[in-house]
Amino acid sequence: MLIRKLGGTVEEQIAGLLHDVSHTAFSHVIDFVFENKEEDYHEKIYNSVVENSALPAILAKYNYNYEDILFDDSKWTLLEQPAPELCADRVDYTLRDMYRYGVISLDEVNRFLENITVVKGKMYLQNIEIAEWFVKTYYKEVNDFFMDPLNVYSYNILSKTLKRSLEKNILNLNDFLGKDDELLNKIKSSADEELLGLLSKLNPTVLVKEDSENYHLHQKNKLRMIDPSIFKDGELKPVSELSERVRDMNNTAYEKATRGMFVRILSY
Repeated sequence: MLIRKLGGTVEEQIAGLLHDVSHTAFSHVIDFVFENKEEDYHEKIYNSVVENSALPAILAKYNYNYEDILFDDSKWTLLEQPAPELCADRVDYTLRDMYRYGVISLDEVNRFLENITVVKGKMYLQNIEIAEWFVKTYYKEVNDFFMDPLNVYSYNILSKTLKRSLEKNILNLNDFLGKDDELLNKIKSSADEELLGLLSKLNPTVLVKEDSENYHLHQKNKLRMIDPSIFKDGELKPVSELSERVRDMNNTAYEKATRGMFVRILSY
């Protein structure tokens, strides 16, 4: 576990392990169901999910107070930091996802992890080249992947399906605390023609492309920027101050995120 590797306490490791426990089925799709631009629905329900689970009792069994550990991330400086700095949460999902999708290698992951240093309980990098690599990798996820035309299309159709399922009382909010396939099976078993029609548009033959002039869908995601600080010669400096390459990547990422993705549907 990354927090453990960096010297975090057992309490911070517990906070990290349970950090995303309130993510619902289909994760951030629910933010589009409720048009939640901050994409933080899972954070809004976090306390409720924890308190209505077995976690308080499990932690109490080992003499840990769940409220002290789980309800104040500000004390866990390895786990969470305001953007655009590094933190275990951002590092974890970036490296995990990009490795799983074959974008980066295990050697690259290990090289990056070896370059992290901890200063006053916060993680920083020691090498400009490594920082450039992470910035590039991070934007592959939050821009190239999250904003891929097919991904935007899928989010749109699935969020419409889930929203209509809620409106028709086929699903309720508690259902979202279950698994993806459980939600889909409940929708399918309803035999609702409108919902089944929407689901039929999620299939391997769908063809879409980016087209800012003749588009059917336009989606903007939460603005996510990264600019890790470098610790060198006893000083901390944002890598953007040291690397023109990072400045260019940040500018490109900002423009793409604020413009959003325009998607033309070629076929269902």
